[in-house]
Amino acid sequence: MPLTGGDKDNSNGPLPLIWRHLQDALSRRFSSEKAAKRDRFILLFLTTLILALLISPDNHAPSSLYKAGHIASSDVRASGDFLVEDRKLTMEKQSEAVTRVPNVYFYDDRAAENAVERLKKALYILSSVTGLKDGAERELLKLKLSEALGFEPSPADINPLVRVKADQQFYSDIEKQLKKIYSRRIVADQRVFLSDQLTGISLVGREDEKVSDTVLRDEPIDIESARKQLLMQKLVLPLTQEQQSAVKNLLAKIMKPSLVFSREKTDEMKAVAVQAVKPVLIQIKRGEMIVRDGDRVSSEQELKLSGMASEVSLGGRISTMAGLLGVVLVLLYFPYRFALKNIRKFRPSYKDVLLLSILASGHFLLLKTLYSITPSLLVAFPSIETSDYFFLFPFAASAIMVRIFINSEVALVFSAICAPLAGLMYGSIPIVIYSLLGSVIGAHGVRHCDSRSIVFTAGMKVSFVNVAMALSFQLLAREFFSLQTIYVVIFAFAGGIAAAVLASGGIPLFESLFQYTTDIKLLELTNLNSPVLRELMVRAPGTYHHSVVVGNLVEAAAEAINANPLLARVAAYYHDIGKISKAQYFIENQNGGENRHDKLSPNMSALILISHVKEGAELARHNRLGQPIAEIIRQSHGTGLIKYFYQRALEQALPGQAVDEHDFRYPGPKPQTREAGLVMLADAVEAASRTLTDSTPARIQGLVQKIINNIFIDGQLDECELTLKNLHEIAWSFNQILAGIHHQRIDYPQPAYKEKNGGGRRQNENCDNEPPKSPENSDEEGKSGSSEDLKRLGMYF
Repeated sequence: MPLTGGDKDNSNGPLPLIWRHLQDALSRRFSSEKAAKRDRFILLFLTTLILALLISPDNHAPSSLYKAGHIASSDVRASGDFLVEDRKLTMEKQSEAVTRVPNVYFYDDRAAENAVERLKKALYILSSVTGLKDGAERELLKLKLSEALGFEPSPADINPLVRVKADQQFYSDIEKQLKKIYSRRIVADQRVFLSDQLTGISLVGREDEKVSDTVLRDEPIDIESARKQLLMQKLVLPLTQEQQSAVKNLLAKIMKPSLVFSREKTDEMKAVAVQAVKPVLIQIKRGEMIVRDGDRVSSEQELKLSGMASEVSLGGRISTMAGLLGVVLVLLYFPYRFALKNIRKFRPSYKDVLLLSILASGHFLLLKTLYSITPSLLVAFPSIETSDYFFLFPFAASAIMVRIFINSEVALVFSAICAPLAGLMYGSIPIVIYSLLGSVIGAHGVRHCDSRSIVFTAGMKVSFVNVAMALSFQLLAREFFSLQTIYVVIFAFAGGIAAAVLASGGIPLFESLFQYTTDIKLLELTNLNSPVLRELMVRAPGTYHHSVVVGNLVEAAAEAINANPLLARVAAYYHDIGKISKAQYFIENQNGGENRHDKLSPNMSALILISHVKEGAELARHNRLGQPIAEIIRQSHGTGLIKYFYQRALEQALPGQAVDEHDFRYPGPKPQTREAGLVMLADAVEAASRTLTDSTPARIQGLVQKIINNIFIDGQLDECELTLKNLHEIAWSFNQILAGIHHQRIDYPQPAYKEKNGGGRRQNENCDNEPPKSPENSDEEGKSGSSEDLKRLGMYF
């Protein structure tokens, strides 16, 4: 791939293009160390609001999770005066009220008249029939009769009545007969009616008016009996026998019950009766003991606990939420400000603060989920108490990730903030201790995370500490020899493993999303076969060798001053990658050939040297080496002066012509970290050490001291955290490494050869200058001297 530009990208993994763009956007947005105070304030407020919502108890305390049959793990007293509805007693009263509601029947006092009216309409239609010519007329007649009678008559019902002429007297006689039958009131089913009459019957009329019960002085008959009674009566009508039978059959079918059960009205009256029942309330006084520690929760106690949880007014909810917001804001702001002012390495960037907010929100969202499903777990596993489940939570996961991404100081402050918030959420002091100690142990376990297995090792350490704390809590509660001890030990051990698993899954995600450079990433970058270093080795071999030696120097020095040796070594490997495009303009790559600067002005030469810093930082960004590496590349030369070309410019300047020193200085910035300072010092020392002709330890020590003093006096180390003590330790470390690299060797004497005549040895002659021997002579001499030569080389015993 082209390392100096182009569209290709060697990002790890085949990420989709949109994801890569998102990475770049986030990297540009959050890489600034000068984030506005407004942005941080908004982020702090949003984080406070999110955490307060997650920590809020959702109008129920942990005690309200107790169900009938559970064992209470603590005393529960009433938080105030309130009334609790006894739903069971209230429902019993409502059931009693429903049983007292009478069955509503609709009384039709015009049932006989309505039947006669229907008959009259049907006979009128039939009287006008003169002859049916086709099927359409028959269907029309059938439709009219169905509307008049209320049912579809059969041909046997209507054929005898065609063209029957009936007068008013005819209908009056029929009505008298029907009223005589309806006088006993007609119902659909006599047995059902009598049963309803035992529980009570309410009669209503056509306009829903109340009907007197006197209408029921006689026992009603059902509709079938009424129809049989009608068919048995003899009608005095001016009709043939066949027509009279047809009239009675038609009337029997027309007849309807005069008392009809109204389901709708009955249900309405029952609903009114239920609404009229006042709820049965139990009065609870403030401080009243609801359930004691160790008691088995009864149904009544469960009722009181749930009632106490639901008896929270709107004002109370607002007050609780405001209090939580205040507590969370105080716990977030003041520890953050204290650490910012008093802890030297607590300097989170805006990107770091955003990561902390996301991790904290995710931490408590997961904790909230566990908190919310506890009631279901209690139902499924009633032998496990609610307080046992918090041992299962991976408290250390977030702290592990903070330690890997940022540093131990930020991880400690993060843990110190999250622990009391978790205790506030669960209402438990032990959870504060458990969360804090587990988080600290987890963060400490990944202090040198140079492989992913370290995370699981840290998780195991957390597991053992969790188990120790869980057993201690059981001893304090005097429940060591109980079944709960087994549960909490299992949960505590699993909590540490879960923290390692969760952290292992989150590290690649946040590392990719926020462009963090972890020790694991740095370890991958130490591979000298990486594309960038391979290109450097091919196109700028002198720079490559120089970078490797600088890497050895800074690694040893970083270990001496307790800096990050891995970051320092990787930064040293890549600090001069900007020289790839113009390798022949740098002396270490010229190999004694033509110096291209001889044809350039000092200013142009200085520009070329200065440009390698910018190009190196751009290459680091393009190849996703990480922000720390790119920053150290920019800071590796600080604002140092390019003395050689500055002096040449002074020498070549015309009389009275000023030379601006600023044109011959690197743009900076100066080193901001100890690792960047180490790279600057090692770069200068290694380059200067190549000029030594007599590299004795004393000369190396003097050179190292001189270079470090010059850089210090020039103010290049003013903005990093290297102390004078550190500089002495760095100088000592450099001396040891350089002395090993430039150590002197003894001048081996030439081999002594025996002459053919047995004469003495040749001494102090250069064997390389010997004339070539004839094959015969060489074989003979080789045989005689081979044993001596091998002994001298240590290869013959």
